[in-house]
Parts: sequence; C-alpha cells; structure tokens
Amino acid sequence: MRTIGMIGGLGPESTIDYYRSIIARYRARRPDGGYPHVVINSLDVDKGITMLDAGHLDELTDYLASGVEVLVRAGADLGFIGANTPHLVFDEVQRRSAIPLVSIVRATSDCARALGLKKVGLFGTGFTMGASFYPKEFQRAGIALVLPKESEREFIHRKYIGELLKNQFLPETRMEILRIAHRMKAEDGVEALILAGTELPLLLRDSGETGIEFLDTTAIHVVAIVDALLG
Repeated sequence: MRTIGMIGGLGPESTIDYYRSIIARYRARRPDGGYPHVVINSLDVDKGITMLDAGHLDELTDYLASGVEVLVRAGADLGFIGANTPHLVFDEVQRRSAIPLVSIVRATSDCARALGLKKVGLFGTGFTMGASFYPKEFQRAGIALVLPKESEREFIHRKYIGELLKNQFLPETRMEILRIAHRMKAEDGVEALILAGTELPLLLRDSGETGIEFLDTTAIHVVAIVDALLG
C-alpha cells in the first residue's frame, strides 16, 4: 500500500478534519475494506505566521521543505500541505521535495472548471487573499477571481488568525462572513465562493441553506489526495 504524507498543524483543527475526511473518502472508494496509510508531520502554525508576518518566505520554504523531508524519511510516497496559505511557496517546496505533492490550489481550480464556473470569490487569510497563486491558477483555467473589499479582507484575516486558528467558531463571525458572501454575489456577480482557508469550512458547514455555493478547499483537496493515493 502506498503511504500519503501530510504537512499538518496549519492549523490543528483542519488537520483533524483532513484525517477524518481522507479515511472516509478512501473507504468510500474501497468498500471492500481497509484504511489508508497516513503519516502526519504537525508543524507549528504560530511559527509559520511569524515568518509570514515578517515576509520571510525563504524561512517558510525551508521550514516546509524540512517538514516534507521528515515525511519522506517516514516512508511517504506522495504528500500534501493541509493548508492554503503555505502555497505561497509551494512551487519551491515541490522543487526541493523527493516526492510529488498534491496542490490544493490546482485541485480547486480543476474543480471550479469542471463545474463550469466563470467568476468566483476568494476567502482566506490576508496572506492568501493578497497573493498571486490563486489568481494565476484561475486565470490559466479561464475563471475570473474576485476579492472582498479591503475592509472585508481585514475582518476575515483578523477573525481567521484570532479565532478560527484557535478553534473558536463564533455565530457572529459566521453571520458576517455570510453577509460578505451575499454582498459579493449581489454586487460582484460571483457564482461561488472559494473557502481558501481550511478552517473556514469548519465555521460554515453547519450554516444550512445559504443561497450561495461554497467551494470547500479541504473537501476538494481530499478527493484529489485519495485519487492520487489510489491512482
């Protein structure tokens, strides 16, 4: 059996969600039984955020690449980073990796294209919303990407770092993020919102009928990971 290696801890709650989801998806694909072989290297999210705040992307690259090396030594045949923001340096980490890495950004772009979407919004950390890795990937797919207003981006980032990464999922935060989503649907004409932060689905999954489509990057990534594992 092939082994999948996960760079987790970025943050811890979404790592737990990934693990459960990978097992469920694997067993759905393999109803005859069995469980996937998963190795998790849980990194320090606070250390990563400090590097991002300081703009030290070389240090972040080294940190993630070293994390992947641990997975390789543990026997991983392929790997992934269970978060969106670290994809700021994904290409360099992949270049230095001895195993293929499954990109959450590429998987999400492929999913949006398969759904026939032409214009989508992007939610995530301020680092993700301010970076070019999502716009570039979606531009290649022929899909327009719309960001929230600056004040809305600041709100989402503040709540993400201050609440979601600390396992705080508050109803008032959910309501405000849904309000932003509906504004973008009405004013910007987005057909769906990319939850490009793996804690955002944990906040929004129990929202009921919202009237807007969300692309859960964790769920999309898990499908691509299990496909790669069984491929």
